[in-house]
This record gives sequence, structure tokens and C-alpha cells, in this order.
Amino acid sequence: MTKKQKVVIVGAGIVGASIAYNLSKKNQDVTLVDSHSKAGCGVTANSFAWINPSGRVPDNFQHLYSRSLAEYHVLEKEIPELNIDWNGSLTWGNLVNINKPYVEKITRQQVLDLEPHLKEYPKEALYAFKEGAVDPNILTNLLVKKAQENGVNILFDTKVTHIKKEDAKVVGIHILKGFIESDVIVLATGTALPELCKPLNLDVPVEPSPSIIIRMKSPKKLIHTLISNSRFEARQLSDTTIIAAEDYLDDHGENGPEEVGKRAFETLRSDLKEGEHLQLESIKVGMRPMPKDGYPIVGFHDQVKGLYLAVMHSAITLSPVISRLIAKEIVDNVQVEDLESCRISRFYPLND
Repeated sequence: MTKKQKVVIVGAGIVGASIAYNLSKKNQDVTLVDSHSKAGCGVTANSFAWINPSGRVPDNFQHLYSRSLAEYHVLEKEIPELNIDWNGSLTWGNLVNINKPYVEKITRQQVLDLEPHLKEYPKEALYAFKEGAVDPNILTNLLVKKAQENGVNILFDTKVTHIKKEDAKVVGIHILKGFIESDVIVLATGTALPELCKPLNLDVPVEPSPSIIIRMKSPKKLIHTLISNSRFEARQLSDTTIIAAEDYLDDHGENGPEEVGKRAFETLRSDLKEGEHLQLESIKVGMRPMPKDGYPIVGFHDQVKGLYLAVMHSAITLSPVISRLIAKEIVDNVQVEDLESCRISRFYPLND
């Protein structure tokens, strides 16, 4: 019989919520804490939320990306309310030969059939017909709701001040209003993760990587897939809301987020039929947690027993598959081979 452990998860974004949900199915004593008043208030709230495993990924991480679509379909069966948009993605402008069974090159006419509200069409495009997108807020809060229904203790408005360890082992977290004892602490705090690890003399190579999300009201559904090209990257979040993503350039002037966001908004107004009816709603910057090499850092830290790290980009794509493997590692006290490439030890190779 599996030993029941006290597991504290810090961070209720998509990563922490996914881990809490998977652990909730395994008879553990789980507490999920977050400094915000509800789940998904950090970078998750400002995510483009594209389920996108088709990019170029090193071989030692490819298996995780390749399984992400199937994992979402499993999750969708478990939680039908997710309402995932499986309309695929269209890419053109800088075509890369992606050798995936669900990516095909399509003609101008096929693009027109998929997206009748564009004013101009490319001669050809890549159509990743199995890819999808989600509402990150709905997804994260549903995962937390299901975890809570399964017995997870949820503590919002709870700031962790520091982690307590004794004899190189974590024993709990100090919060503003007390102390929570634990056998395992899972850090899923994104860009805040390195700061929590500093007092433990642990260096976690994660930096904030800003991106801009532009939200606008639309009179009806003007985009049917997810479109990514040299002029814009956008999708319908709902029938009356479009979101667009832009690279962060600078913090002021014409390269500042506000100006970049306004230009993206004007591009969509000019490139879409009926685009003149779009109304700008918000321009926000999300601070994505970016590991030094761009790939997930997942696993128990070998210097502090019981401390588990979970940080990744793209968390929307990877969280369902990785969180299930994380739950197995924690509950069964094993090292899952599929996560070996994600260990933090890759940044600190042993000296010869």
C-alpha cells in the first residue's frame, strides 16, 4: 500500500493546478497554496494557451511534446467541461518543413475555406489540424475545482515567506499566518521559483521571458483556427473575444507593450473582414518562466530531500502529460525515465 504523504504545492497556475489534480487521484494529503485570491492569476492568465507540440524540439524532450495532444484528450474525457478548441493552427510566411503526421501543406483555396474572413491569402500554408487551444483561466480553475472535490486543501491569499528544512530535508513552509508541515514541497511558482530557492542556497536557472497578450472584442467569430504568420498571431478565445500574441521588445516608447499591442490590434482590424468592428479591450504583459535552455526543469532536487521543482515553457502544452508523471514520481517514490531529460542536474554536470 502506498504511504500517504503530506504534499504542499506552491503555485496555482496551470502547472500547480495540474499537479494538484493528478495527485488528488492518488490518495495523498495535498495542500495547494497561492498568494492570489484565485487560481491562474499569474502568467497563466496572460497566456496565449496554444496546445502546440509541432515546433522543433531536441530529441531528448520530443517524447513529452509528442504525447501532449493525446494527454489533453484523456483530460477532456475526465473533465468534459474543458471545452477545448480543436480547430487546428495555420502557419505561413516562414514555412518550416515540420515532419509531423498531423501537419500538412495546404493550398490558398484550402486556407480560404478554413478562414473566410481574411482579406489576403497566402499561396500555401501549414495546417496542424490536430492542434488546439484552451481558455487558460477556465482550464486552471476547473483543475483546481476537481482537485478540491477530490480532497485537496486549497489555500488562496496565502503567501509563502520561506521553506523550512532540517538536516537537508524539507519539513514545511512558513506562511504569513503560520506554518504548514510537509513531506514533499512542490514548487510550481514560475518566475518566483528561483527566489524561493535562494535561502536554501540553491540556484535554479530560470529567467522571466515577457510576452504581450492583446485582448479585443469581436462582433462574431472572425477567426476559426489559430493563425500564426509574419503579420499577426491570433485566435478566438470565444465567439466574441480575440486574443493576439506579440513579442516583448522594450519597456517604453514605440517598442513598449502599449504601442506594440496597439499596432497588433490595428493589424487585425485591417487584415480581417469586418475587422473595423473590433474593440481593444486590454494589453497585458505575461512573464513566462524560461529555463536557461528553454526546456522543462522537473524533479526532486538532489541537494534537498523532499523539494520538487516544476517549471516549464510552454506550460499549457506540457502540463497535463508532465504533471501525471510528476504525480507518479512523488507517490511511488521512483524516477520516471520519461522525465530524466528534465532534471536540473543537466545544468551542473559533475567535474571530471
